[in-house]
Amino acid sequence: MKMKSVFDAPEIKSEFESAGINPNFMIPIWKYVIQNPDCVWDEIPSLPTAAYTLLHSKFKTFTSSLHSLFHSSDGTTSKLLIKLQNGAFVEAVIMRYDTRLGMCGGKSRPGGVRSTLCISSQVGCKMGCTFCATGSMGFKSNLTSGEIVEQLVHASRLADIRNIVFMGMGEPLNNYNAVVESVRAMLKQPFQLSPKRITISTVGVVHAINKLHNDLPGISLAVSLHAPVQEIRCQIMPAARAFPLQKLMDALQAFQKNSQQKIFIEYIMLDGVNDQEENAHQLGELLKTFQVVINLIPFNPIGSTSQFKTSTKQSVSSFQKILRETYNIRTTVRKEMGQDISGACGQLVVNQPDNKRPAEPLRDIEDLHL
Repeated sequence: MKMKSVFDAPEIKSEFESAGINPNFMIPIWKYVIQNPDCVWDEIPSLPTAAYTLLHSKFKTFTSSLHSLFHSSDGTTSKLLIKLQNGAFVEAVIMRYDTRLGMCGGKSRPGGVRSTLCISSQVGCKMGCTFCATGSMGFKSNLTSGEIVEQLVHASRLADIRNIVFMGMGEPLNNYNAVVESVRAMLKQPFQLSPKRITISTVGVVHAINKLHNDLPGISLAVSLHAPVQEIRCQIMPAARAFPLQKLMDALQAFQKNSQQKIFIEYIMLDGVNDQEENAHQLGELLKTFQVVINLIPFNPIGSTSQFKTSTKQSVSSFQKILRETYNIRTTVRKEMGQDISGACGQLVVNQPDNKRPAEPLRDIEDLHL
């Protein structure tokens, strides 16, 4: 029988309630397992006798393990290769920023080093984006909510995780229930993350966007738009055919009206494909009535056979200038992290690069999730 993760909140709650056990015991169990990752169930104090029996028969402290750990040469990024109990692998990435190295109002920002965890929601991905390494894997399986939460537990042993972004392997909204339940777990003790520090990214799964705010109020939404017109979207993102641009815009408008939150727009810069000044104006016109932050992402190579090239710095700068000055849209350029360990945006695919030594935290260039 396949054992369940103790961090799978709906499963443990259901099993405890069926056995007449107060489901609130879940929180002290989580706390103990996090503090004592090698523990056995009998070591956890003050549980009902029936709880020990149930835990032994149906649950594991962890259904995944940290198989390998890789550090970027500059020390700002760590990639975790995590092995699931079915033998499959997923990747999660820790990105470290130092807020004190940034500027706000002409003064140094307060704070210090903080870490953002990029989490995977699926093994592989069925969206098939042509610029993304994960898409080349195809879809393998969904992660359970417990397997998603366990990524945070593994990462928390390496860094004090402040922000979560569902931007790893997979399309989060194609694994909707597990993602929602994992986020709800992260908001509870002992994690107690703030909703505003959790961002869910999607290529634009319209029916899921339509219910996201009601299910997870306060959570930030990021949209992998990557093109300002449907024709280009379909060319580089095959799944866009199922989610026409106008329907996506309607869903985003409804989300923004209900949530009163800014939406983050992710836009990968592909040389000669979507990075022309005409495209910048098209994007500005498309988004001028929205409250958004656009994040321009330099394309990260995914092998020598890639059909795309990275946009020039001049093209990126011109694109950004048009959006800022003509349309008054806040537009940032993402500082890529972890390219040397294939941990940057679009590079997550199960492989094992050479390990690198740690160094100093990165200057905080783009603090989009705060």
